[in-house]
Amino acid sequence: RRSILLLLLLATMPERRPFVRLPTDVFPVNYGLCLKPDLIDFTFEGKLEAAVEVTQPTNQIVMNCADIDIITASFVPEGGEEVNATGFNYQNEDEKVTLSFPSTLQKGSAILKIDFVGELNDKMKGFYRSKYASPSGEVRYAAVTQFEATDARRAFPCWDEPAIKATFDITLIVPKERVALSNMNVIDRKPYPEDAGLVEVKFATTPIMSTYLVAFVIGEYDFVEGQSSDGVLVRVYTPLGKAEQGKFALEVAIKTLPFYKDYFNVPYPLPKIDLIAIADFAAGAMENWGLVTYRETALLIDPKNSCSSSRQWVALVVGHELAHQWFGNLVTMEWWTHLWLNEGFASWIEYLCVDHCFPEYDIWTQFVSADYTRALELDALDNSHPIEVNVGHPSEVDEIFDAISYSKGASVIRMLHDYIGDQDFRKGMNAYLLKFQHKNASTEDLWDCLGQASGKPIAEVMSSWTQQMGFPIIVVDQEQVRDDRIIKLSQKKFCASGPHTAEECPSWMVPVSICTSDDPSHACHKVLLDGTDATITLNNVRPDQWVKINPGTVGFYRLQYSTSMLESLLPGVRDLSLPPVDRLGLQNDLFSLSRAGMISTVDVLRLMEAFINEPNYTVWSDLSCNLGVLSSLLSNTDFHEEIQEFIRDLFTPVGLSLGWDSKPGEGHLEALLRGLVLGKLGKAGHKATLEEARLRFKEHVEGRQVLSADLRSPVYLTVLKHGDSATLDTMLKLHKQADMQEEKNRIERVLGAISAPDLIQKVLIFALSDDVRPQDTVSVIGGVAEGSKQGRKAAWKFVKDNWEELHNRYQGGFLISRLIKLSVDGFANEKMAAEVKSFFESHQAPAAERTVQQCCENILLNAAWLKRDTDDIHQYLLQRKGPPTV
Repeated sequence: RRSILLLLLLATMPERRPFVRLPTDVFPVNYGLCLKPDLIDFTFEGKLEAAVEVTQPTNQIVMNCADIDIITASFVPEGGEEVNATGFNYQNEDEKVTLSFPSTLQKGSAILKIDFVGELNDKMKGFYRSKYASPSGEVRYAAVTQFEATDARRAFPCWDEPAIKATFDITLIVPKERVALSNMNVIDRKPYPEDAGLVEVKFATTPIMSTYLVAFVIGEYDFVEGQSSDGVLVRVYTPLGKAEQGKFALEVAIKTLPFYKDYFNVPYPLPKIDLIAIADFAAGAMENWGLVTYRETALLIDPKNSCSSSRQWVALVVGHELAHQWFGNLVTMEWWTHLWLNEGFASWIEYLCVDHCFPEYDIWTQFVSADYTRALELDALDNSHPIEVNVGHPSEVDEIFDAISYSKGASVIRMLHDYIGDQDFRKGMNAYLLKFQHKNASTEDLWDCLGQASGKPIAEVMSSWTQQMGFPIIVVDQEQVRDDRIIKLSQKKFCASGPHTAEECPSWMVPVSICTSDDPSHACHKVLLDGTDATITLNNVRPDQWVKINPGTVGFYRLQYSTSMLESLLPGVRDLSLPPVDRLGLQNDLFSLSRAGMISTVDVLRLMEAFINEPNYTVWSDLSCNLGVLSSLLSNTDFHEEIQEFIRDLFTPVGLSLGWDSKPGEGHLEALLRGLVLGKLGKAGHKATLEEARLRFKEHVEGRQVLSADLRSPVYLTVLKHGDSATLDTMLKLHKQADMQEEKNRIERVLGAISAPDLIQKVLIFALSDDVRPQDTVSVIGGVAEGSKQGRKAAWKFVKDNWEELHNRYQGGFLISRLIKLSVDGFANEKMAAEVKSFFESHQAPAAERTVQQCCENILLNAAWLKRDTDDIHQYLLQRKGPPTV
């Protein structure tokens, strides 16, 4: 069955475009670059003077160039005569230009001069314009950059490949009242002779670096600044009048830089670092060396109006981007195939950094819920991909900015760190950074350094995790022999569609840890499972003790325990003797086994009821997420109300004990839990919660009692879910009045909860209006699709009807993938899978091909799940309500 499915998919996949990297006969040593943007006509003029080396005689130079017009180009050999180029041949398809010269360019050093013009586009990539409002409400534009992966070529002709590193001398000619920033510090600022309104700003020479990390920003900003303990000047740039909102990120950055310096044992290599909030920004943030750009919501925190989860998000994103200053910027991947190493590593170490800055966040438990389980879910699909993907044409790069590169990458690095131990891991990291600083490296280079530091077979172990897709399920059984416990382990590939049946079954080298109820948080035994099965004897384990595999939920695999082993672990969930991260892992494994049809969903519902005393936010968060999936699945049945009742029953006790208002001495995690639980109860129609939410909403709107930031999402969601057109109008009014992007986003994400069909349409039309920033349209449409069964249908129809505009808006970019996933993933019938497939066959979205295949697979999996378990679930939910059985 699998091979037929594969053949069908291959038949529909378009051919990969042939791709050739740039020739190496001429390479840059230094770019002297001067740019003069026009913030009214949205164009720019540029002058490039690049110091180059010719390694073999040639009469042409091939560079990357996109949406740029070259006016003149000439070549000046060292000590020789200037030669003008006689032709510019643009290969638009490949984003290249070939400069032809009338005579042969000889080996040696030279200067290449190019004058060119370009456009400040509105595509959120390359050198683009970003719209913002001045404090007086006037519409203005900033000129900003986003070059990763392959868009530096939209700002200047260059050798736009990560391995072709050079130094940069950047000069910007800008209106004198604007702030101008680049990777390095300003060394000169003088009036521009031809126009009194302009200044010429010159920046210091950069270290040797890749083009995708170059950045410049021209706009109006305020800033706060500080200095890290190791002497680096740190500034956080904010919109005008909002400097106060940069203080939290500044505090995180100032703590983080010395932490990384100490962790890597390599100092931060530049004299300054700027963190800046950009109004229109497609990604979360970008690690440009010395000038890190962020969405406003990933950088700005207002003490009054920002909720706890926003603070945590800002801390993580700052930690992530600053890690890249070493891992990515100082040492850069050789080609996009190794992108995962950059992103996976930064996605792991951001948690290490936040744990250092904010131990009270219990952030590693949250990692399991946010990254680890997400990666397991995606990687169980037939349409997943290995962590390392051979990337040819750069248009394929956008596809791999996904949960496999980031979250699975981070999860296997966490497993590797645990396997090696912190001390040897740091020793290996330091050796890697010193050996390859200012150069490029591949995944294998890192394995070599970690292998040498630890004396363990790192390359061998890790290649089984990075070069094949998927992961194992480990089946566990046990037997008591006198005072010893014999544990039997066997591995096979885990598939979302059920047990792996193909002849060829891949296997992994799996570091397995085991603990017992004597000491639940420490492994009493570790083994590397390098075959299909193993038998382990644990001495002196009494019959009444339980045994748990994968303590800390660090190993990247699913577990299937024998019935007796599972039974013995359940009391540990009820009495909380099993640590939170293990309670979470147990529940998540069983949930995924039920979706794969390997156990009944009813067994999982029974387990969920054992969480009645659960105090931990992250455990509830994961449970809530899985219940959300189930609730969405059962919206396709006529007993959707019964699962709502189940949710109300499960969440009521914790809701009552938390109450609505924070108590003295409460911290970050209690605030997160309260928001989660009230939102869940409100959405499921819990009467008392709905009444209180309506009351507080009214007071908030009337300005009598402003809602605390942590209560806003759950209250907004609750009143909208059970609201009418007046409620929606009030929310849209709050949206218009909101001064802070975080508050606008908070409202945008919940608008889709509204249930009346005409109001759903109104929300969808709002999504494409000028009131919503282009990057946020995706979350409004996604919210509608997640809101209800009607919403799902309406959102998908809306995406189809407006496909041209949406696709044009996000071009390649991963936002298009996210849009598709959010709007179709929840369907659960075969007809819909066919419809989605055929729509994208006639409406090509090259950057989202794999996402489309994954969505179709998910829809089919949902349909099978529904067919298989509906009756049992219905019976279980009915008998829960019936008289107790004796």
